Amino acid sequence: SFWEGVDVPGEALELVMLTKLPFEVPTDPVVNARMREVEKNGGNSFFDYSVPEAIIKFRQGFGRLIRSADDRGIVIVTDTRVAKMRYGKSFLSALPKSPDIYLKEDQFLDDLKTWFSENK
Repeated sequence: SFWEGVDVPGEALELVMLTKLPFEVPTDPVVNARMREVEKNGGNSFFDYSVPEAIIKFRQGFGRLIRSADDRGIVIVTDTRVAKMRYGKSFLSALPKSPDIYLKEDQFLDDLKTWFSENK
């Protein structure tokens, strides 16, 4: 999958679009067993297991874009949960740089065009 083992250095990769947060499938037998273990020990399987695991993969997704000091790029996250859900702040705070958040498409598209024209 995209989240693991991809290395595309340089200008070959300048934009990554994440359409959904990388939560594991809770019905996967291994994932389900880990979640049950968290619950058995008094934890919340979503906040104590699923969210931290997804944050690790989320950071890896950003890492696919920037592999060297010369790499530049943009990551677009279209999953509204990152802005609307309580746990979304945990995803954003896990990033090395504070992201720009757009609520209006026009401003986003203008800034995107500007970025690509300035970084060619």
